[in-house]
Amino acid sequence: MFRIRSKILLLTGAFCSLSFVVNGFPPQKNTRQQYIDQFAKIAMQEMMEYHIPASITMAQACLESSDGNSTLATEANNHFGIKCKSNWNGPTIRKDDDAHDECFRKYRNAQESYRDHSEFLTGGMRYQFLFDYNIKDYKKWAYGLKRAGYATDPTYPERLLKIIEEFQLYKLDDLASNSSGIIEPEVGPKSIFSKHEKHGQNLLSDPYITRDVKKRNGKNAFFSKEGDTYERLAAEFSMKESTICWYNDVGKGESLEPGTVVFLQRKRGRAPQGNTVHTMRVGESLWSVAQWYGIRLNALCRKNRIKRNETLVPGQQISLRYRVSGE
Repeated sequence: MFRIRSKILLLTGAFCSLSFVVNGFPPQKNTRQQYIDQFAKIAMQEMMEYHIPASITMAQACLESSDGNSTLATEANNHFGIKCKSNWNGPTIRKDDDAHDECFRKYRNAQESYRDHSEFLTGGMRYQFLFDYNIKDYKKWAYGLKRAGYATDPTYPERLLKIIEEFQLYKLDDLASNSSGIIEPEVGPKSIFSKHEKHGQNLLSDPYITRDVKKRNGKNAFFSKEGDTYERLAAEFSMKESTICWYNDVGKGESLEPGTVVFLQRKRGRAPQGNTVHTMRVGESLWSVAQWYGIRLNALCRKNRIKRNETLVPGQQISLRYRVSGE
């Protein structure tokens, strides 16, 4: 059973490859509990940043990688069985799966695989409905993944749920949601900001510091300044322009007014608790409301049964958390 032996245990996962040989003997296989202990922290970090339940991420990794013992995991650090697809430009490995000699993604380490899994789910249009679910409703997420076509196995949801409940992985969701600094960003190589430190930036040149990046509806965001464009901001934060535009529901090359909320992560499917309804004011648009509360524009449209370009009038009420009933 999954037990929280100590907070330290969950924070000391190894980030090295699982494939090694000692004194000429093959490595000993991981047990499921050992695998969970090793990667629980990463799953929780991904939940904090990408709003994917840590229990789901952990169960998928256990199942897809055979607890880190599969050929894909040991030879390619691929813990989720993600195939190449047309948009993959990184290293690859060939393996028989649904068809002969299929192409799978290859990573430098397991942490890259977990991050790519998060970006794979948040970046795919067919998975977007999942982010309207309660983040602690792991059962709904499990069946939602099957509905979205993540796996061809008809028993995929049940297999995930068995792992989650047998090892009490739902406790990871509680830890990530209710932690008091347990997995908050910290100075050091395991910080979520470490990618900036690796490029030789110090705190004075780190855009996360100079831009006063803060959490808004649980996502990294800041206010734009005079002269900012999405293209310049993408370069400043070492992102693709198309990515930062997608996060902010704007088209590539679209103008950016000073004082606009800019998100560096994909927004959530609903506003924070306590923000149920917004009353439209003069000069506001559905997009500006979505930005202010940190909601994806398409999710806000679905909740209110309106189109993205629909004209709204001052005084009109917009639901921020729940779908309005039909007429």
